[in-house]
Amino acid sequence: MDRTEPADVQRWVRGWRVMVLDAGMLVYPAVTVPGVLQHSAGHAAVAGCAIVAVFVGCYVLAARAAAQRAPRRFWPLLGVLAVLFAAALPFAHAEAFFLATVVVSLAVPRLPRYSGALVAVAALAALVVPWVAWDTAGWTQAVALVFTVLVVHAFAEAIRANAALVEARAEVARLASEAERTRIARDLHDLLGHSLTAITVKSTLARRLLDADKARAGEEMTEVETLARQALTDVRAAVSGYREVTLAGELARGRELLRACGVTADLPTATDVVDRARQELFGWVVREGLTNVARHARATRCAVTVTESTVEVVDDGVGGSPEEGSGLAGLRERVKAAGGQFRAGPVRPRGWRLRVTL
Repeated sequence: MDRTEPADVQRWVRGWRVMVLDAGMLVYPAVTVPGVLQHSAGHAAVAGCAIVAVFVGCYVLAARAAAQRAPRRFWPLLGVLAVLFAAALPFAHAEAFFLATVVVSLAVPRLPRYSGALVAVAALAALVVPWVAWDTAGWTQAVALVFTVLVVHAFAEAIRANAALVEARAEVARLASEAERTRIARDLHDLLGHSLTAITVKSTLARRLLDADKARAGEEMTEVETLARQALTDVRAAVSGYREVTLAGELARGRELLRACGVTADLPTATDVVDRARQELFGWVVREGLTNVARHARATRCAVTVTESTVEVVDDGVGGSPEEGSGLAGLRERVKAAGGQFRAGPVRPRGWRLRVTL
């Protein structure tokens, strides 16, 4: 096996199944020996048995080379096996074609383009050669050759299918892991971007109010603490895969964020018009849109419009937004996955619009 293949595939290929199949092929040299003893005597019988014994040794080495995917050793050994089969013909007559069964069984899985022709030629030779040379029928050898090759071919296909299945499972696991990492990164950006922006704005506001209105500054810092705790909860939820984003919740948070930024907010108070299945996605849109307003727009007004199929965030800021970074890119992916349309760009005479339609 290739060292780069999954370990469980290597164990499967090198396991007891292949060992049983390889050991089973030794039956054919064993049944060739009686043929040698039947058709040869004396020194000829000894020579024939010696050829079969060398054949067995070479077969073991060839089978091992095949299991280890070592073609430089396998093909020379297969050539030696073919020569030994030819050498056994004068001693075993028709029974020598049992050795041919072993040779063809080894070759066919590694020569798929020529497998049909190779089996046909070998089976025809098992029928014709004994009839021409020794006036005997080779039906038994021909049938054994064809069915053995079919079994070996089916086994080889099972190995390939198992290897492909294991590789496919590994690829699915890799893609799932990558998708999970992408989800966590996207959720962390979307969640923390909003929360940290709000914390920054409120901390700045509290610092400015520290001398003028200590009570108000204390209230803002209390809200900062609340936001920090909520951000921690959101991060834990995102990592664990259980985060809840709702349209109503994001509108409430957004209203507080815009107030802290000094932006007049025109946000809907009811979300019943939006189907429950779309509430989470619309919530993500509002979160990202209002976070960008707080960060970049330098706006004085911001309006959110929600209908059954559309959510829109419009501000009257400088008319630009940062180039599409991970926030808008992640939101675009969410909308695309839901089968919706995503649009973001400047509006005249000034401002920026984020619009998502399902």
